[in-house]
Amino acid sequence: MLNQPEASPTGHRLVTALVVAVALLLQVSVANRLPLPGGVQPDLVLLTVVALALVAGTGTGVIAGFCAGLAADIVPPADHTIGRYALVYCVIGYLCGAASEGVDRQSAVPFLGVAAGALAGIVLYGGTGMLLGDPRADWATVSGMVPLQVLYTVLASPFVVWAVLRATRRYERGEGGGVRGTRGDRFTVPAARYRAMSGRSGNL
Repeated sequence: MLNQPEASPTGHRLVTALVVAVALLLQVSVANRLPLPGGVQPDLVLLTVVALALVAGTGTGVIAGFCAGLAADIVPPADHTIGRYALVYCVIGYLCGAASEGVDRQSAVPFLGVAAGALAGIVLYGGTGMLLGDPRADWATVSGMVPLQVLYTVLASPFVVWAVLRATRRYERGEGGGVRGTRGDRFTVPAARYRAMSGRSGNL
């Protein structure tokens, strides 16, 4: 079997942009329409940013977070101060990218990282709303909605993480010279663990 050509940085950026765009489309057209108890929905875009950051590091996490957040800020039915999602997702992308240094230490870390990233992002978004005086972001509302939204987001995380890894697997090879050449092969192990924990490692 012939070896696949090394992935280019441009290809990596295009795939990352496509993943974010698909997540945003699914958020607006599917997730936001789910009639879930509590009137809240899982944040698929946040999960995508967290997964990309854990796999690719701070650079991808920050850029993907800012672009995804800015898009979420302006795509209808946006009804909040422009820049809130951009700020929140950018910060979460950076933090999760920085935390990716320890992803390969134990098999439970990847999913714990996704859960922690989801919790931090949702809390940070509610906190910025309170700081900006959003009437819908009072303490009673935020404290009541955050646990449910975190629960729904964490429940959706295996599917989103699997999809992100599936889409970006070409860039996880860690064979010097490609996109992964500058970061070594330490993300090959967490990627395999993600797949193994999702029960689909044999199909990828």
